[in-house]
Amino acid sequence: MKIYSLIFILAFTNLISGQTIRFFDAETQEPVSFATISFGNGLGSYANAEGEFLYQKKRYPDVDTLFVSALGYEEISILTSTIKEAYSLAPKVDQLKEVVLSSLPDGKYKKREVEPISHTNYHNSWLQTVESEIAVLFQKIDAKPTKIATLLLPINVKEEVAGKIIPVRKFSTLMRVKFYENDNGLPGNEISYGNIVFNITEKEKKDVFELDLSDNNIFIPQEGLYVSIQVLGPTDSNGNLIQTKTYNEYKTKRGIEKIAVSFRPLLPLTNQLSGKQTMVRRIFFNNKKWQAFNFDYNPNSELLRNGYDNYGMGAKLHVFKND
Repeated sequence: MKIYSLIFILAFTNLISGQTIRFFDAETQEPVSFATISFGNGLGSYANAEGEFLYQKKRYPDVDTLFVSALGYEEISILTSTIKEAYSLAPKVDQLKEVVLSSLPDGKYKKREVEPISHTNYHNSWLQTVESEIAVLFQKIDAKPTKIATLLLPINVKEEVAGKIIPVRKFSTLMRVKFYENDNGLPGNEISYGNIVFNITEKEKKDVFELDLSDNNIFIPQEGLYVSIQVLGPTDSNGNLIQTKTYNEYKTKRGIEKIAVSFRPLLPLTNQLSGKQTMVRRIFFNNKKWQAFNFDYNPNSELLRNGYDNYGMGAKLHVFKND
């Protein structure tokens, strides 16, 4: 009886506390930071900076397989019934795209700026979720070597409704910026500049967050460069990613529906840009397919009905003389 009781206690403890899974590079043994964990049902989450993910059966009762992927690695699948403590990810170099320059431009450059467009209107802002990613295309200036020195990211920390500023509750959100080739007007192959992450809290006093990329040597290719941002999740007081439920369940006449949880800050969209310049996708749904933010993406969007169909991401650029 004591043995059976011990087994029951261990099983119950594992159900509540869960099991931490670690992902590491098969060659270097280094952790694979912020690996994508897909549940195969249109939802998912991310490992933290140490490559760790806490799996809890109670939190994910209908998930039987975890699909793990990261840029430059082979995807693996894990049965939740036979989870191990650690998994190695094999590098897949042929999937890794990099911008290769014969020599970095040197000497003087001119500073140019793509002006960001921001506002504080809650109803005209994008509600960020872990499952969504939003991207904007940047082009070279005058066909000259153009470096992205700083990203200017419009954010909505002070929420304005009917002309009144609403106090915002505390939040701390970890976000990631990613880069893609321009593939005929859509984000194509991802370009690796490492994991570039940043934290935003309710304490931000400006409506444009400045992300310094001057040391990353990010030069815009001939066809242009898509820059995206995505939410990784909430963080603790030290800015470390913590896991929380990324969707809520609601009982409807059609059964249980899962709605993705939105995270602050909101992203103010604009109606001041012409054309479809903003691309979006759901990370865990529809095979990660990119598309323009339009009625094909969301036929019921109030934002689109009001003409708010672009994200006014800006940038400080360094434009060099031609080689």
